[in-house]
Amino acid sequence: MTYESAAEKDLEDIYTVVQQTVKTIYPNYYLTEVVRFFCELHSREAILKDIRNGYVSFLKVDGKIIGTGSFIKNHITRVYVLPEYQKKGYGTFIMKSIEAEIAKRYEKVYLEASLPAVGLYEKLGYTTMKHDKFSVENEVVLVYEIMEKNVRATVESRNGSLNNTKI
Repeated sequence: MTYESAAEKDLEDIYTVVQQTVKTIYPNYYLTEVVRFFCELHSREAILKDIRNGYVSFLKVDGKIIGTGSFIKNHITRVYVLPEYQKKGYGTFIMKSIEAEIAKRYEKVYLEASLPAVGLYEKLGYTTMKHDKFSVENEVVLVYEIMEKNVRATVESRNGSLNNTKI
């Protein structure tokens, strides 16, 4: 298993992870218009722009890209794991990797949580700051959570406990 920064050559694999995950998981939570909104939000062009800006990383297992994570400053913008690899700790691994990077420069991290991801984020210590909504096509409304976590305290606590562990 490797987690590394994405390059332009990784675009198609990352795009496939995001689109396949949205199209498989999101219909269980959202109307078609919202699923389409997420597919458009995470278009090839948007992902390529983020790759070029150095915001995207990916998780590779057995030579296959199975997950991706993106952040800008202290804002997590995209975390997806292929459906067949979910519930195996890969999403948590991506989140903790991103949090460790953000904690180097910021105290808090923010994200907008889709309904399928809220449970994971709560387990990782995120709290809801605000419920928000966004109108998509056909007067359908996307409802989501704006969440935050104090990552510097979490990382320092984790490092402190490691330093005090006898091996």
